[in-house]
Amino acid sequence: MTKKKNRRYWLMKSEPSAFSLEDLKNAKNQTASWDGVRNYQARNLMRDEIKAGDGVLFYHSNIPSPAIVGIAEVVREGHPDETAMDPTSDHYDPRASRDNPVWYMVDIRYKADLPAPLTRNDLREHPVLSQMDVLKKGNRLSVQPVTQQQWQAVMELADIKDPLS
Repeated sequence: MTKKKNRRYWLMKSEPSAFSLEDLKNAKNQTASWDGVRNYQARNLMRDEIKAGDGVLFYHSNIPSPAIVGIAEVVREGHPDETAMDPTSDHYDPRASRDNPVWYMVDIRYKADLPAPLTRNDLREHPVLSQMDVLKKGNRLSVQPVTQQQWQAVMELADIKDPLS
């Protein structure tokens, strides 16, 4: 996708045992739905704010050394999370229906691996990245905003060209 004038940036956290960057790379068209999020604040971001063309820092969590491991791009804006309406899904919510979906998801496409993961220590030691929401005590959101300055700092620290530019 070409450079988007009003592009925003996000960090999306996933446990690699549930869904990893490798899983995204191996998905059909290297694209997958960011489903199963059951937090209202994260749901509201996906439903109302995240737009096609936005950048995503893919973050592996709940591992010995949590880290930003790759880059993705939003390719489909918020739409009802089908897993909430599927009684066989681990993410089923009996309150959700076609008329009242309750939960939303976005679709993302793989863009790049980072040459080396950027760990929490790497982020803490950087003057711009040390302010990221992911480092704030008690912040467990799986979808978080990232500033343009933080996005650029990740590209520089990882020593890669922005795959969305």
